Amino acid sequence: MNPVTTPEKQAQSSTREQNPLVDLQKFGQSVWLDYIRRNLITSGDLQKLIDGDGLRGITSNPSIFEKAIAGSTDYADFLAQLQAQGLSTGDIYERIAIRDIQDAADLLLPVYKSTNRHDGYVSLEVSPTLARDTQATIEEARRLWKAVGRPNVMIKVPGTPEGVPAVRQLISESININITLLFAQEAYEKVAEAYIEGLETAPKGTDLGGIASVASFFVSRIDTLVDSTIDARLKTAATPQQQDLLHGLQGKVAIANAKQAYRSYQTMIGDQRWKALAARGAQVQRLLWASTSTKNPKYRDVLYIEELIGPDTVNTIPPATMDAFRDHGIVRRTLDADLATSDKTMSDLEKAGISMQKATDQLLEEAIKLFADAFQKLLTAVEQKKRAQ
Repeated sequence: MNPVTTPEKQAQSSTREQNPLVDLQKFGQSVWLDYIRRNLITSGDLQKLIDGDGLRGITSNPSIFEKAIAGSTDYADFLAQLQAQGLSTGDIYERIAIRDIQDAADLLLPVYKSTNRHDGYVSLEVSPTLARDTQATIEEARRLWKAVGRPNVMIKVPGTPEGVPAVRQLISESININITLLFAQEAYEKVAEAYIEGLETAPKGTDLGGIASVASFFVSRIDTLVDSTIDARLKTAATPQQQDLLHGLQGKVAIANAKQAYRSYQTMIGDQRWKALAARGAQVQRLLWASTSTKNPKYRDVLYIEELIGPDTVNTIPPATMDAFRDHGIVRRTLDADLATSDKTMSDLEKAGISMQKATDQLLEEAIKLFADAFQKLLTAVEQKKRAQ
């Protein structure tokens, strides 16, 4: 769903005494929009989301841009101008994306300033084809950072083993980084360490408060994969006890995994090493909950927002889920509540013989391929638009 298709809901939200999206800020959570399109910016709808819903940021990826370019006429005039310059298909896409990112960042600049550089960011991803190449990722991130030329942009870098040293280097150069494609707690802990090391190795005199980062931890995709494994196991479960164990895990693992990652975050910021950086003005690297639309229709449509509310976090929400939460979301601090149940869920998963490491390894590989395929599809869409000019 496109935000511009629900102006009535947006107008209603501004007149309500309470807006659940705005209320999330009371618990230290920022709402970002997992969507971008030219019309969102030029129509004034992005400004309405900022004013009415307290929107504090935007994330993008190749799949989002592909849908925006292929599914609209928003870019026809600009594409014709770029084509007349004799640019390659890849260069045309990049010019289109950078213009959208710049204009969205300009609209969010007041948020960036009013939150003392804590929010107001727009994310642009390096090419997914570089996910396994550290040096190429560093070079592309530097180039995109310079090309956008906005203090409130974040460059998205995949949280692969090869991406970790890239994060460390780029943070040391005062480039804001959104680490994406995090599924495993171990992977999150490595990028959190890379962020700290990047701050520690920044040149003397660096304004650490001007460096921002989020760690994008994916949620619903974990339940989608684990639930499918559970369904397969239920067909061969030998005893009622085994069946009960498996049923008790359905729709629970993604939230438990995220809660344990947040506990790691809390431990990290309590450490003296972090406190030394904080004393120098460093910002925390917030966990950002990504993939928060509910894929299983049996589950509550705002499940992955309601169950992950807590301080120093971001939830990047697609338009349809944002509409749903505005309409009937329940706001309360849940992220660090009932951790014993989360621990039991992860323990029961192991007891059921389902490997979390195997699941997260599979999800990472699938996500890398998915985004690489989306990037190729995006370039194909641009090429087709060129030919149609």
